[in-house]
This record gives sequence, structure tokens and C-alpha cells, in this order.
Amino acid sequence: MSKTPKNSGKSWTNNDLDRLNTLAAGNTPTRLIAWKMGRSEDSIRSKASDEGISLKPTNQSPYNRR
Repeated sequence: MSKTPKNSGKSWTNNDLDRLNTLAAGNTPTRLIAWKMGRSEDSIRSKASDEGISLKPTNQSPYNRR
């Protein structure tokens, strides 16, 4: 059985949203954002989608291009 994250079920504060935005802008992987914020990956993806925050890395070139 897996452990639940420490912030599971807690509401999001403005500081949490600012931190999510900063980490996402810095190309931090979703799994690492979840670990740093004490939340699940699904909750990070869901909140990012609700807030219009992109979790896609911006420093990678498209596939099949050099």
C-alpha cells in the first residue's frame, strides 16, 4: 500500500499556486513537483490544468528534428 502525500486533501493556497507556477516555469518534472509540494502527481496535473499552467518542458526540441 502506498503512502498518501502529506498535503493530500488540503486546499491550495496562493503560495502553493505561486510555487507550482515557478516550478513549472523552470521545467521541473511533474513527479519532482509533486514530491516537493507533498501532493500526488494527479493533483499537480489537475490543478495545473485548472489554472492554465503548462507542465510541458520548453527546453526540448520536437521529435525527429535536429
